Amino acid sequence: MEAMIRLSVALAIFLAMISWEAFSPRRSLPIERRSRWLINLGLAGFNMLMMRLTVGGVAYLTAMKATQQSFGLLNQFTSPLWFKILITLLFLDVAIYAQHVLAHQWQWLWRLHQVHHTDLEMDATTAVRFHPLEIMLSMAYKVLCIVLIGANPLAVIAFEVILNATATFNHSNVYISPRLEKWLRYVLITPDLHRIHHSVIPKETDSNYGFSLSCWDKLFKTFTPQSQSPQTEMAIGLATFRNKDDLNFLRLLILPFQALKKLKRLL
Repeated sequence: MEAMIRLSVALAIFLAMISWEAFSPRRSLPIERRSRWLINLGLAGFNMLMMRLTVGGVAYLTAMKATQQSFGLLNQFTSPLWFKILITLLFLDVAIYAQHVLAHQWQWLWRLHQVHHTDLEMDATTAVRFHPLEIMLSMAYKVLCIVLIGANPLAVIAFEVILNATATFNHSNVYISPRLEKWLRYVLITPDLHRIHHSVIPKETDSNYGFSLSCWDKLFKTFTPQSQSPQTEMAIGLATFRNKDDLNFLRLLILPFQALKKLKRLL
């Protein structure tokens, strides 16, 4: 049931965002949508299948176990349900922010995470463009966080839904009026803010790490409010991967290990 809830909401939000992109895009996308979508959705399908066959539902099950066995901080004292849900949501959100920063700063994780950043454009499908090993490591990290905080099971489901929804939203190529966008970014990571994170300029790539709330970037001094180039003109992706023909499904799967081969040859 938990998996069906997450999948149904994720599909509904994805359909809403690609419809919004079609009717009111923020940028023109010169790269053929079909070629990018086959790769991005192919990775998403592959990752979903792999997770289903291995550790599907482990986050929710871990939260249930933590509650039953009184593991974690929130299970050490009595508090209202709303408080446990609120603290769980905030803790997991800042934990994902920290994970994202580490994925950029630690070379071994960056080899996996760069797959996400090799997309030469950005739309709703970019939100699911991840290497399967990064998905597995992210789940292991999330399980550890759930145990440490003693996450409420309902909050874990809510967090997964919110994370998926906000990631789809802030990767989308949608036009939002400047006035509304200005107010939204006080609380949320908007598409314009997250597009800066996907800029080809390293200084901009290493900023705006949040997926849901914008407060973490502001608090930890990683917030970049404006890009050097206009949003409609800024280059997306990584400077070292500019040929779309080199970014097919199989190449992306082996991409993290190519750096290891080069290192061995140097040694």
